[in-house]
Amino acid sequence: MRALAASFVVLLGVVAAAAYFSLFIVHVNEQAIVLEFGKPVRIISEPGLFWKIPVVQTVDYFDKRILDIDTAPQEVTASDQKRIVVDTFARYRITDPLLFYQTIRDERNVRSRLGPITESALRRVLGAATFQDVVRDKREALMKQIANQVNEEGKEFGLQVVDVRIKRADLPEQNSKNIYDRMRAERQREAAEFRAEGSAGANRIRANADREVTILKAEAMRDGERTRGDGDAQRNAIFAEAFNHDPDFFAFYRTMQAYETGIKSGDTRMLLTPDGEFFKYFNNPGTNSTPPQTGVQPKQ
Repeated sequence: MRALAASFVVLLGVVAAAAYFSLFIVHVNEQAIVLEFGKPVRIISEPGLFWKIPVVQTVDYFDKRILDIDTAPQEVTASDQKRIVVDTFARYRITDPLLFYQTIRDERNVRSRLGPITESALRRVLGAATFQDVVRDKREALMKQIANQVNEEGKEFGLQVVDVRIKRADLPEQNSKNIYDRMRAERQREAAEFRAEGSAGANRIRANADREVTILKAEAMRDGERTRGDGDAQRNAIFAEAFNHDPDFFAFYRTMQAYETGIKSGDTRMLLTPDGEFFKYFNNPGTNSTPPQTGVQPKQ
């Protein structure tokens, strides 16, 4: 009995070991290739429990999920000759595990095969676009175009490239500095233009004000001269009327005015003869010493 029990235990162990080495599980997010002496003999794309021949057959597993790879940042020259440093990543899935195994064999080798393809497509597509297209206007369309080109070449490895995205697109450091300097110079130029326009406007305002002041002064002087002219005309008219009415009184009045004007200053020196016309009222006090009476009163 003991020998029978021992044999049963050994047989059970052999069966368990055989089952352990013969059964394998493919999970829902996996696909597998059964290899017999390194040669693919079966492809499994559905999840479940499967059999294999121990020792003779082995199983390689491949992820069914969408995976991604990062490419190294590279410098691209756009169609407008502006240089751009672009950092991208690609997303892919394994659609043909047999072809993938035959060409790439391992997921760790995907970057070395798909990376150069992505970088080449990136240079082709972005090299035909402008800097403005890349950073803003047509970025989404350009990414789809790159993804389509990479996907066409990725089919040769059993891959489907579902997306290519730009993580970062910047100008080279030196270009950024040059652009900053150019922008600063442009702002300074605009500020200088604004200041020049303001100064020109101020000069125009001052010139207009000076012109208006000159005009107002000229008009005031003209009006003043006109008023003085009118006053002189009225005065002369009065003098003429007085002269016509009483010439002796007018002569006496004008002589008195001349005395007042000529003698009132102590520094005035006059060379006159005693019998001159100017002093006739002093030399002949009895003659015309009293001015004739008249009803006309001259105005000063």
